[in-house]
Amino acid sequence: MAFTLKNLASLISVAIQHKASDIHIRTDEVPCLRIRGELIPVQTKIFTPNDVKDIVKILVSDQNIDNHFSAKAELDGAFAIPDLCRLRYNIFSYFGNIGIVLRVINTKVPNLTELDMPRTLGRIALQKRGLILVTGATGSGKSTTLAAMIDHINENRASHIVTIEDPIEYMHPQKKARISQREVGRDTEDFASGLRAALRQDPDVISIGEMRDPITANIALKAAETGHIVFSTLHTTNTVTTIGRIISMFPTHEQPEVRKRLAENLYAIIGQRMLPGINGRVVIAQEIMVTSPGIRDCISGKDDLNRIPHIISQGQGKSTNGGQTFDQHIMFLYQKGFIEKEVALDAVSSQADFIQKLIVE
Repeated sequence: MAFTLKNLASLISVAIQHKASDIHIRTDEVPCLRIRGELIPVQTKIFTPNDVKDIVKILVSDQNIDNHFSAKAELDGAFAIPDLCRLRYNIFSYFGNIGIVLRVINTKVPNLTELDMPRTLGRIALQKRGLILVTGATGSGKSTTLAAMIDHINENRASHIVTIEDPIEYMHPQKKARISQREVGRDTEDFASGLRAALRQDPDVISIGEMRDPITANIALKAAETGHIVFSTLHTTNTVTTIGRIISMFPTHEQPEVRKRLAENLYAIIGQRMLPGINGRVVIAQEIMVTSPGIRDCISGKDDLNRIPHIISQGQGKSTNGGQTFDQHIMFLYQKGFIEKEVALDAVSSQADFIQKLIVE
């Protein structure tokens, strides 16, 4: 008997009921749910090769999956089940079998208040020009934070927002802004092509799903230089590695000029980590860097990049800044009872400094 959309919807309903972030499907195995960071098997039948192929056909209705796998062996995309949720999927081959990972996406666009984000992010989102990056490992909530910042603009500015996504996850309703959401592979060839085209679409705000290469990074900087606010994400762990990653995308002889342009146009970096919270919750720890003269000196090469965390920590709480280091936010999360002491100690960059601050306070 064929595996149907109704069967898939039932599995996803179970995932939503258990607040699972992801669903893992593999040939000749039971599916697993990612719940609070753990992979938990679902008590259901083992999925046969035909079951998995049927799911692929449901997700990828307009492509010849056999031809695609013979050429590339992996596929990303998005799929919506009306009145239930949207899914982001990755289909891949392993040892000649097919595997699928589904990311469950709430159909409601998140807002900064619901996510308990600091007010600084709202102020950052409403800037008129510059480059703003949301960074972190896979699964750290980058796309959710980015969607919430775009929603904040949508709520507060009559503007034209162009997004280039791979795939589109959250569908933004029209509020104050006019939003043009474009998907790589369907509406544009790649991020760089979509970004070039966006500059000819009279945008106020441009959001790029990911800054993966020097071509995209260069066009993003040009967009910021010409008076646009540009959002994107990077798979980097903190502010220093993010800036270093962008610089290293370019040939050595171009890097001094890239550093100068980045110093002039980078406005903020929001770094994220997921931490296990109290009572099984997942908590986001954030590093927020808002550029200042001292930080611009570090980026341009006049000062050491590694001094940036110190500069951020010295500026915390100032009305002109609003930044915070990971360690400062982790201390806040611990003191407010959101995470255990052991989790905090494991996450901070210096356990000795953390313990010393606890003693002092």
